[in-house]
Amino acid sequence: MTTTFQIETDRLLLRPLDEADRDDFAAMNADADVMTYFVSPMTREESDAAFARYTTHFQHNGFGFLAARTRSTGEFAGIIGMQVMRFAIPNLPQPAVEIGWRLNRAQQGRGFATEGARSILRSAFQEHGLPEVVAITAVSNKPSRHVMDKLGMHHDASLDFDHPNVPNGHALQRHVLYRLANPRSTTREEV
Repeated sequence: MTTTFQIETDRLLLRPLDEADRDDFAAMNADADVMTYFVSPMTREESDAAFARYTTHFQHNGFGFLAARTRSTGEFAGIIGMQVMRFAIPNLPQPAVEIGWRLNRAQQGRGFATEGARSILRSAFQEHGLPEVVAITAVSNKPSRHVMDKLGMHHDASLDFDHPNVPNGHALQRHVLYRLANPRSTTREEV
């Protein structure tokens, strides 16, 4: 995919995934440490399917999960972005847009998720005019929940749910939902 769309932060360059990212993306998804809060690491076929889904989503919506590369070295750091959720959560207005991130093991703990996600939230609210963005993760995923807190997102325990793509009884089945309203929006009153 050839595109000129990109977002620059102090340390990251975010841009749509392209073929130069495919192998790095697959290696990240196959790393058991990176995939700790997923049911299992991805096979190459599963990773390629996710890659295709993310690139198609960006083409159709003008936003999606983006390749995150370090500005200093160009190294693939992971993916950061947002997407229309692929399933509905009861009592959550639809369509819902979720923000997320996945970083290589070597890039974790350096503040890249927060830095990149802040720029994604700005884009969500200022460029796309979204009324709200949500984030989901397994209850036990404290690192991602910490990022959600740093982004100013609020845990809405009334919307916690059992993830439909996680097997019944699995330790990661229960998920939390965090949300952040567009500060420019007046459609949602805080109670």
